[in-house]
Amino acid sequence: MKKGWQTKTLGDVCAFDKAQGIHRGLPYVGLEHIESHTARFIGSTDPKPVKSSTFRFSDGHVLYGRLRPYLNKALAPDFEGHCSTEIFPLKPSRELTREFLLYWLLADETCERINATSTGARMPRAQMNEVMEFDFPLPPLSEQQRIVGLLDEAFEGLATAKANAEKNLQNARALFESHLQSVFTQRGKGWVEKKLEDIADADCSLSYGIVQPGEEFDEGMPIVRPTDLTTKVIDLSGLKRIDPKLAGGYKRTALQGGELLLCVRGSTGVVSIAAPELAGANVTRGIVPIRFNRSLLVPEFGFYLISGGPVQSQIREKTYGTALMQINIRDLRLISLSIPPLKEQKAIAANLDALHEETQRLARLYERKHAALEALKRSLLHQAFTGEL
Repeated sequence: MKKGWQTKTLGDVCAFDKAQGIHRGLPYVGLEHIESHTARFIGSTDPKPVKSSTFRFSDGHVLYGRLRPYLNKALAPDFEGHCSTEIFPLKPSRELTREFLLYWLLADETCERINATSTGARMPRAQMNEVMEFDFPLPPLSEQQRIVGLLDEAFEGLATAKANAEKNLQNARALFESHLQSVFTQRGKGWVEKKLEDIADADCSLSYGIVQPGEEFDEGMPIVRPTDLTTKVIDLSGLKRIDPKLAGGYKRTALQGGELLLCVRGSTGVVSIAAPELAGANVTRGIVPIRFNRSLLVPEFGFYLISGGPVQSQIREKTYGTALMQINIRDLRLISLSIPPLKEQKAIAANLDALHEETQRLARLYERKHAALEALKRSLLHQAFTGEL
């Protein structure tokens, strides 16, 4: 422990205000109004009544969420209000600044210790009486203020760096979407209108996949589900495997590799490409495999054609349902596609591939930078409460 620091329990340095009541004319804070890991309030300060009992808080409290699916939800409000009973108002004593307490609650080590107190199978909740017995590192007030100042400055810089990286990624995605839109709205000479069923290959039935794929089957047949359509190309990694016998009645949707895989249930319109190694695999009820007649359309262009605004608009128009959104095969077959000559298709696909790859490169760069910034935040918080900052 650093010289001048004390070790006390959390209960020694803050009060746990848990008196409940019905409060009116005050802003309400629920768990959904606190952004995870950032201590940022994303709700409204307009008064909101709640019929059930809530906790009242002041601008001197720190609010902490105990429902453990909501990790690292802490807030230092600058207003008076009332909050969900899944949030506990902690009132720091005079020897503790609430900003120092807030950062301590956001630290990974604190979160891990609090998680360990949680009980309940379906909705685990932290046991705050146990948390109040945790050891708490307490430096002098002047040292607390110095540490908070350093963390505020560092976190502001990290937030700016993250925002700049995210903006670059958004700009790249907007540029790609704009170019994709212009390709299919500013059609040139030789473009023709065709229905999807008219450009599908003769052996492609445009059918739904396996309705009941069953349980995982070791060394079984790979199957692609709508939840797998997260990248442009789908390969074998991470795919569920099922008993090959279940595919007996679904030979029409057996993959050859290279098909477009179109989601027709749930997130309708999402599209990916089956990697060549998926030959012999199959798909579930929520996916329609599409193989094009290559004398009319090259698959590389087909991916962007189905992803483009005009086709996606038609898919949205024909999608129905509330609990489960879906599109009928009959409507899918009649979707209208604008197709340029084959030579132009290849040139357009090559250009879009280059733009898509640049967007993916920036996405990977953003993910790496985001991971590095989060690691730096964790390191700074660790240093702050071990006297190393």
